[in-house]
Amino acid sequence: MTTLVYTNANTGNSAISTAFYRMVVAFSDWRADVATRRALGRLSDTVLEDIGLTRGDIVSLNLSR
Repeated sequence: MTTLVYTNANTGNSAISTAFYRMVVAFSDWRADVATRRALGRLSDTVLEDIGLTRGDIVSLNLSR
């Protein structure tokens, strides 16, 4: 998994750098959610039941929040 670290060298954040940072974080969160859903989708129904999930739960998981 890739972790993105954003450091602003300026003492004042501009609106553009803040917006860009938020887009990068949102994209990173989305990619992590996709990877998690894909991994959960590969599990058997028995394993999902052991961790308290069903196949239908995978789609509705709110992972990034």
